[in-house]
Amino acid sequence: MATRIRPHTTSADTRHCALAHDAEDGTSTPMLLARSRHASVRSLERYARPGVDSVARHVTERDPAVRRRT
Repeated sequence: MATRIRPHTTSADTRHCALAHDAEDGTSTPMLLARSRHASVRSLERYARPGVDSVARHVTERDPAVRRRT
């Protein structure tokens, strides 16, 4: 009988994942700093790597032509 091996997940992995999702969803830098307990923005860089969809949504939301139509 084969044993299923699960990858080891730490609380740091869970925290990293949650912060990455928050950053991608547009959570402010001060809030990310507070939640992560990091002292500098530089240390937050590992979490703030938005995906292509997130960047496209950000650009679309801030496009003046799109805002004029609504």
